[in-house]
Amino acid sequence: MDIISALLIIGGLAVFEIVNSIDNAIINAHVLKTMSAKWRKIFLFWGLFFAVFVVRGVLPFLIVWITVPGISIIEAFQAMFNSSPEVIGAINEGKPLILMGAGVFLLLLYLHWLFLEEKSPLFVADKLIKPNFGIWFFACAAVLLTALLYFAKANPLLMLSAAIGNAMFFILYGFREQAEKGSERLLAGGGGMGDLSKLLYLEVLDASFSFDGVLGAFAFTTSIPLILIGNGIGAFVVRELTIKSIDKVANYKFLKNGAMTSIGILGTIIIFESFAESLKLGFNIPDFLAPLVTFALVGVAFWESQKLLKKEKYAAVN
Repeated sequence: MDIISALLIIGGLAVFEIVNSIDNAIINAHVLKTMSAKWRKIFLFWGLFFAVFVVRGVLPFLIVWITVPGISIIEAFQAMFNSSPEVIGAINEGKPLILMGAGVFLLLLYLHWLFLEEKSPLFVADKLIKPNFGIWFFACAAVLLTALLYFAKANPLLMLSAAIGNAMFFILYGFREQAEKGSERLLAGGGGMGDLSKLLYLEVLDASFSFDGVLGAFAFTTSIPLILIGNGIGAFVVRELTIKSIDKVANYKFLKNGAMTSIGILGTIIIFESFAESLKLGFNIPDFLAPLVTFALVGVAFWESQKLLKKEKYAAVN
């Protein structure tokens, strides 16, 4: 991989991580307001270390190690930086399994947002799918899994990976439902929790939100160092936004549309790439496609948000 491709991937990962973490940053900012200055500093320092090096560094490494048979945990760690052709070959063999599980998770994440979550419509799909279509999310999820299991029937491990991606989404979905209720109690009056409890709550919540970014990173690359650098930069920027200007960022109403639509497209891309590599179809998805999709959709969302802010400002003045 040349330096231009590496920089493009890192930039795409950072942008993806930033826009995908806006909701998390907003929750963090609101909860931090209920904590003392001392504990805010503790969260912003140790939270960054935990978010970057533990979650976004260790989690993708573990995913690679678990999905690649025949290599030890030491070989998997060495493969992050330098390894034998045999180990690299084993990782490439396991790549379709990583992509399938991640792709199913991301596509379900997009469909859940599209069918069930409140939004300001921007793209065609946003405008076509109305809130009362929510029941169709579960139908789509069932049909998606059934179709993937059917087409992957020649490879039992690929079928298992699709099922794991499906299970991971619904487990995380249940956890976030409870997390949202917990954050409401915190903002309503602290719920009797001390600063240490709030710190631990934020770390667990951050880890759950980080899962989206880690799995989405595999749409860009399976290189752990690039994932660590790109997601780390994004996590650092999100922490800075949490401190300084997250309320301003939240005013850009269409950023979530750009982030979620890119998640849906990236999920679809890496599912196709998983089938292509598993079935040896002989074509590869170019490295620059995922970053370009992310830059384009987030760029359009930012531009449209900026235009809407100007219109609202003009209307308020006049």
